[in-house]
Amino acid sequence: MKRICAALVGNPNSGKTTLFNNLTGSRHYVGNRPGVTVEKKEGLVKAAGKYGYEVTLVDLPGIYSLSPYSPEEVVTREYILFDKPDVVINIVDATNMERNLYLSMQLIEMEVPMVVALNMMDESRKRGDVIDVSGLSRALNVRFVPISAKTGEGIDDLLKAVFDTVKFHRAVMPEGVYKASVKDLIWKVERLVWKQAIVKNVSSKWASIKLLEGDGLVRETLDLSEETIRRIDRISQVYDMESIIAGCRYGFIEKVVSGAVVRKDNGQATSGKIDRIVANKYLAIPIFLLVMFCVFFLTFGQVGIFMQDCVNVFIKYLGIVTETGLKKLGVQELIIDLIINGVLAGVGGVLSFLPQIAILFFLISIIEDTGYMARIAFIMDKLLGKIGLSGKAFIPMLMGFGCTVSACLATRTIEDRKGRQMTIMLLPFMSCSAKLPIYGFLAQRFFKESRVWVIFSLYVLGILLMIISGVMFKNTLFKGSDTPFVMELPPYRVPILKNALRHVWERVEHFLKKAATLIFVMSIAVWFLRSFNFKLQYVESSESIISVAGKAISVIFKPLGFGSWQASVALLSGLAAKEAVVSTLNMLYGGVHVFKTPLEAYSFLVFTLLYVPCMAAFSTMKKELGDNKLALLSAMWQTFIAYVVSFLVYSVGKLVLT
Repeated sequence: MKRICAALVGNPNSGKTTLFNNLTGSRHYVGNRPGVTVEKKEGLVKAAGKYGYEVTLVDLPGIYSLSPYSPEEVVTREYILFDKPDVVINIVDATNMERNLYLSMQLIEMEVPMVVALNMMDESRKRGDVIDVSGLSRALNVRFVPISAKTGEGIDDLLKAVFDTVKFHRAVMPEGVYKASVKDLIWKVERLVWKQAIVKNVSSKWASIKLLEGDGLVRETLDLSEETIRRIDRISQVYDMESIIAGCRYGFIEKVVSGAVVRKDNGQATSGKIDRIVANKYLAIPIFLLVMFCVFFLTFGQVGIFMQDCVNVFIKYLGIVTETGLKKLGVQELIIDLIINGVLAGVGGVLSFLPQIAILFFLISIIEDTGYMARIAFIMDKLLGKIGLSGKAFIPMLMGFGCTVSACLATRTIEDRKGRQMTIMLLPFMSCSAKLPIYGFLAQRFFKESRVWVIFSLYVLGILLMIISGVMFKNTLFKGSDTPFVMELPPYRVPILKNALRHVWERVEHFLKKAATLIFVMSIAVWFLRSFNFKLQYVESSESIISVAGKAISVIFKPLGFGSWQASVALLSGLAAKEAVVSTLNMLYGGVHVFKTPLEAYSFLVFTLLYVPCMAAFSTMKKELGDNKLALLSAMWQTFIAYVVSFLVYSVGKLVLT
C-alpha cells in the first residue's frame, strides 16, 4: 500500500473542515463563519485503502492568499514549501468562485501537484448557476472535481483525481495570466534566482513573482546575496508590482469565470434582505439580545428543567437501587457512604445538567450554522473598537461561552500581538459552559420563577465587565493596539442537523469525560476530606478536615454574604474544575443550607462568574499570552473584580431589601 500526504488548502468558510471530516471520519467543529480552523489538523482518509493508498490528510488554516500577512498564511505556505505534501487539494466555494480562485492561482504558480475540489455544488445548482467544470480545468491546467462536502457528492471522484494527480500531473501556469511587460520582468528576476530556487527545491517562476511582490520571507528562504537583492529591487521598484500582479491574476480569473459560469444571484439578494434587518444600525444589538434570551429561555425554562428532572429521577433511582444492593451484599457502611454520598452525589449532581448543556450548544450551533454569528462579529467591531479590539476578537469571545481553553487557541487568528493578548485576558469574563451547572443548581433552588432572568443577567454582567476591563486595559497595558477588521460575511444557509448534533456530541463527550475523570476524583477527595478529621477518624462533616480548612478562609467571604465554610470549600474546588463547585455543594447538605437567602446565593453566583478560571484554562492562557507577568496579572484582576462586584451586589442588595 502506497503512503502519500495530501494538504487541504482553501479560503475560510469554503467547507474545508466539512470535507476533512467527510474524508477522515473526524468530528472537528464546523461553523458558517471564517476562522474555524486555527491550526493544522491531521487524519487518515477512510476510503483510500480500496485504491491501494494510505493517505494522511492535513487540514491547513483557511487563508485568502499565500502572501505572509497573517500567521495562518505563514503556516500554510511554509507547510507546502518545506513539508512538500504529495498533492494539494484546493477546495473552492462554487458560489463564490472569483474570490476563491485567487488562492488557486497562487498555488498553480508554485507548480505543486494539485486538484481543485469545487465545493458547494448543491447550493450552486439550487441558485440556478450553470458551471462548465471541464472548461475551468482546461483554462487553469488543473483538474476540477465538482463535490458537495456536506452531502458527500463527488467524494469518490475527488479521491480518484487525487491519485491520478500524484502519479502523472504537476500544476502548470496557464498562458495569458500576465501581460508581456510583466512576463518580461518575471523572466529577468528568474534569471537571477533560478540556481538558488533549485537548491531550495522551490519553483523559480513562483519565487520570481513573489520577489517582485516584495516578499521578504522568500528572500530569506533563497538566501540571496545583497547584490542580487539590489538588482531585483531595481527591477521591481519602478512600478507597484504587487498591485500589478494582483490585477493580472484577478483579470484572468474574471475572464475564466465569465466564460465558464452562468450565475444567478438569488441567494445573495436574500442574504442582503435579511441583513437589512438583523444587521441594522439600530436593531442589530436588540435582536442579538433577544435571540440570546430565547436561547437561555429554552435552555433553563420548562424544556430544560423537564429534561433535567428526568435525569435527576434516574440518578435518584440509581442511588436507591445501588444502596439497597450494597446493603444486601453486606458492604461496609463506610464504602456505601463513599459510593452514594461521595461518587453518586458528586458526579450525579453534575451530570443532571447534561441536558441543559446539550440544549444550549444545539441552539448555538444552529444559530451559527445559519451565518448569523458572522454578522454579530461584524456588528460588534465598532463596540470592540472602543476598547482597542477588532471584530475578529468576537469569535474567540463567543467560543469562550463554550470553553476558555479553545477560545484562547482561537485567538491565534488575531494578527496584532497586543490585541491578541488583550483578548486572552478578557476571555474569562465570558461565562464558560463549566459554570452553567452552578447557575442551574442555585437558580433552580433560590430563583425558581425567575431563573431564566437570573442566569441571563450573569451572562450580561460578564460582558459588561469585559467591556469595562477592556477600556482600562486599552488605556494602561495595551495602548495603541487598535487594528482594522476585515471579515467575509458568508451567505445565510439552512442549518444542517448533522453538524449541530455533532457539535452537541463533542460538548457532551467532553462533559462526560470530565465527569468520569476529574469530577470523579474530586468527588472522592471531597468525600474523604469531609468524612475524616486530621486523626483519620470518621466524623461529622462539621468536624472534618475540609471544614477546618473552609472555616480558616471563610472569613474572607463574609463581607460578600457567603461566609460559610461549605461555600469557601466549593470555590476552592472550582480552581480544579468549575463543575466541581456543584459536586462539592451537592455533597455538603445538598447545597440548600449553605446559603440562607437568594441574595447570598446570587452574590456567590457573581463571584463564581468572575473569579480566576480553572487550572487548565489558566495554563492555556499563560502559554498563549507568552508572558508570565500578564498571566498572573490576569488572575489577580479576575479575583479582584469578583470580590468587588460580589461585595457591591450583596451590600446594595441588602440596602434595597431592608
